[in-house]
Amino acid sequence: MIMCEPTDSLSNSMSKTKNDPGWIGMTFDDFLMRPQLGKTESRQHISLNSRLTQTLDLELPIVSSNMDSVTGARMAEAMALTGGLGVIHRAQSIERQAQEVAEVKRSYSAVIEHPHCLPVGTTLAEAEQFAKRHKITGILIETKGGSGILAGLLSSRDIPWQGDHQQRRVEEFMTPLERLHTHKPDISIEDAEQILFDKRIERLPLVDSENRIHGLITSKDVRFIRERPFASKDTKGHLLVGAAIGARGDFIERTAALLEAGADCFFIDIAHGHSMVMQQAVEAVRSKFGAIPLACGNVATAEGAMFMKGLGVDAIKVGVGPGRGCRTRLETSAGVPQLQAIRETWSAVGESVPIIADGGVRYDKDIFLALICGASTVMLGSALSGTDEAPGRVIEDPATHTKKKIYRGMTSPEAVLESLYDVDDGEAITSALETPAEGQEIQVPYKGSVQNILHRIRGHLRSAVSYAGEASLNDARVKILPDPFEYLIPLSESSRRESYER
Repeated sequence: MIMCEPTDSLSNSMSKTKNDPGWIGMTFDDFLMRPQLGKTESRQHISLNSRLTQTLDLELPIVSSNMDSVTGARMAEAMALTGGLGVIHRAQSIERQAQEVAEVKRSYSAVIEHPHCLPVGTTLAEAEQFAKRHKITGILIETKGGSGILAGLLSSRDIPWQGDHQQRRVEEFMTPLERLHTHKPDISIEDAEQILFDKRIERLPLVDSENRIHGLITSKDVRFIRERPFASKDTKGHLLVGAAIGARGDFIERTAALLEAGADCFFIDIAHGHSMVMQQAVEAVRSKFGAIPLACGNVATAEGAMFMKGLGVDAIKVGVGPGRGCRTRLETSAGVPQLQAIRETWSAVGESVPIIADGGVRYDKDIFLALICGASTVMLGSALSGTDEAPGRVIEDPATHTKKKIYRGMTSPEAVLESLYDVDDGEAITSALETPAEGQEIQVPYKGSVQNILHRIRGHLRSAVSYAGEASLNDARVKILPDPFEYLIPLSESSRRESYER
C-alpha cells in the first residue's frame, strides 16, 4: 500500500489544490484519463485491493451506504461475499440493528463457533419455527437447555412432510449422537472437508471428550471458503460487516450492542462531520471502547480532514451534498464539488488516513477517478438501492409495467419519521420533525441482483487500471496520486459532450 505522511511539499500541494483553477469547481465529468502503455496480458489478474481503514482491507474497494433504502443484513452479506463491505444503517432499534449484524457474522464462516441449539423435549413445531427464524436447516440438540452437551442433530430431511407430527418431540426424529460423525475441535478445514466428502454428510459437529459442543463445520461454509477466496472475511473466516452509529443519544449503548454482535467497524456519520459534536462523539466512543475501527464523516475540505486526523479516526468519509438523495447544496449552499473534495482532503492527510469517497458517483468511471485522486474506497448509495438485496419492495407501474424501488436520503422526511418509530423521547421527536429536511425520496429503476452490478464495477475498474498502464489499483494510485494532472485532461464543454453524451 502507498504510505506517505503530510510534508511541507504535501502542504504546498494542499494549498495548490484549494486555489488551483484546474481543481476549483471540478468533479467527475470534468476529466478524462490519458491512456498509458498496457502492462498486463489479462485484466482478470489485476488486483483491486485497497485499504478501508487503518486495519481493514477490501479486495473490491466498494462500500454500500448506511442508508435504510440501501443496506440491511442481506445487502451487507452480498457486499462481503463480493469483496466489498456493507454498513448496516441505524434507522432502527438497537436490538434490530445488532440482530442484522449478527445475522451477517453467522451467515458464512470456517467454523460456526456458537451453533444454534435446542434441548431434548422441543416439539417439531417449535424446531421448525426456530429454524425459520434463524434461517438454518440443521439444529444441534442438547441433552437439556443450556447444557452444551450434544444429544443429536435434527436436519430438515429428518422432519416428516406428511401427517400431523407438529407436537411430537425432536428426539424421535433426530440423528442421535451415537450415529453422528463428530470430531475434536482442533480439526483443520482441509481435514473437515475430506470427512464431509468421504462420509457424504453436510454437517460436522465439533465436540470434546465429554461431548461438549465447541462448534460446527458445514459443507456450505467449506465450499464458500474454496469458491470465494476474495470475500471480505475476518481472521476467523466470518464475513466483515460495518455498522452505523450516531453522535448523540443512544450511540454508546448502540456501539456496545453492535460490538457484542460482532461488527468489524463503526461509522459515525453526521451531515457536518467537521464539528464539535463529532469530536465529543469520537472522544466518548474511544473512552468507552478503545481502539475500535472508526470511520467518521462527512467532511469536504482540507481543514475537515485534518480535524478528523487529529481525532485519531481510522478512515475519513468525504462528501457534502453530492448524492442523489441529498439536498444540502440546494437548501444551504454548503458543499465542495466531489472530486475537488477528494483531492483536497487527500492533499491534507496523504495516505496517513484512508479516505472513503461518499456520493456523486453516476458512472463506473467516477469510481476510478475518485480512487486515483485520493480515495481508498468509494461508498455507493443510489447505484445499489434498486437491487434485490436492498431493503424495500419492488414497485410495479400498472400502466407501463416498469419496476422501481425507493431510494431516500437519511434526512428526508420519510427516513426521519421511520427512524423515530421506536423513540419515546417527545422532545427528540419534536426537534427532529421541526428541523427542515436536507434529503429527498426518489424512485430508482429496479436492477435485479447487486451481484451483477458489483461484477460489472470490478470489470470496469480492472479495465481502467489497464488503461492507466498498471497491473494493480495500488500501482495506479502510486503513479497518479502525486500529480493527477499529468494523467488527467480537463474537458471543455464540447469535449464533455463528445465523451459522455450518448
